[in-house]
Amino acid sequence: MIQRTPLFPNVIELNHQARQRITCSVYLIYDDQAWTLIDIGYEDAVEDCIELIRQLDFPFSRCVTLLASHADVDHIQGLAKAKQLLKTTVSCHPVAAAKLEAGDVISTFAKIEAQGIDLAMPPVKCENKLNDGDILSVGNLTLEVWHTPGHTDGQLSFRMGDLLFSGDNLFRDGCVGAIDAHHGSSIPDFISSLTRIRDSDVKWLLPSHGPAFRKDNALIDKTIERLEGYLHMADFGTCATDWPLMDEWERELSAGKNPE
Repeated sequence: MIQRTPLFPNVIELNHQARQRITCSVYLIYDDQAWTLIDIGYEDAVEDCIELIRQLDFPFSRCVTLLASHADVDHIQGLAKAKQLLKTTVSCHPVAAAKLEAGDVISTFAKIEAQGIDLAMPPVKCENKLNDGDILSVGNLTLEVWHTPGHTDGQLSFRMGDLLFSGDNLFRDGCVGAIDAHHGSSIPDFISSLTRIRDSDVKWLLPSHGPAFRKDNALIDKTIERLEGYLHMADFGTCATDWPLMDEWERELSAGKNPE
């Protein structure tokens, strides 16, 4: 058995515990009676994660469920394997559940032909469908479910006290999760989710990649401002709402204006 090094009370992050990067951020939330995981990462990281959990002396029988923040391959490819080893259930948003149960390689980013990415996406049954406002019990602890779409349409965040397990909404450097139409991304939804996080009274954000950090409203405002610009940029294709340059060009065409 090894000594537990919680990131916060009742929260262990497995990369932080191992003092090395194993996979995406994997949060183990626990009390004396029960525990759960948020995300698990790639399939080849599952055995390392499970062995670490074993060495931390968490009985497998007390795992109440495996939580999926969203249905991206780098977060959930290992879900089927972890579920089998832990003999537990999977919980996620209904939209994510449809992708996970189908083993959808496109919307999970498991297959991107243009980049030569072709990963297995083992289907997994999702017993528990979670919606905004649901409350999860983990022993005596409670997690409030937030539906925070934007990066994906089925992304969830989980609030526990003044902590928010915030998925791919925002990282410490102000970056956000990838915006891609194949992914179910929505820039307006992203802005709404970030606004909700900014206006909440949570104090700490625990993202799905990289270090946890104290909520900084100035950082969130800067990110929202950037995303509001994305709404009007051709760079983001069908995820943008308009392209003002085209309206400007039409006015120039009507006026017979030549290049200057």
